[in-house]
Amino acid sequence: MGIVHHANFIRYLEQGRISFIAEHHRPYSELIEAGFHFAVTHVSCQYQKSARFDDWIDIRVALRWVRGASLSFLYELRREDDLLVTAITEHALIGDNGRVRRIPQDLLAPLQKIACEEKPA
Repeated sequence: MGIVHHANFIRYLEQGRISFIAEHHRPYSELIEAGFHFAVTHVSCQYQKSARFDDWIDIRVALRWVRGASLSFLYELRREDDLLVTAITEHALIGDNGRVRRIPQDLLAPLQKIACEEKPA
């Protein structure tokens, strides 16, 4: 069939989100080492067009908002000029014990500076 299964787009969102955090703050692996994990609490995808297995997909990510213990990302996945998917994810910060925790100020402040209600760049 050659069409990318819709569930794979969730993986693409994760790849984009991890790259975004690394580019704008620090590598996600360092957050994990510090005991911080952003667990997905909500995913919403609007599928516009199909992707094929050999398509090059551009993943555009923006941080929508940051709150005391949670944050949200906005995504656009494109193949050249074709919009394939728009998506939103929401996340809660959890510690190694699996419990929700507040985002520490040294992580919260830089994220709040880049949060916006705009489209992904």
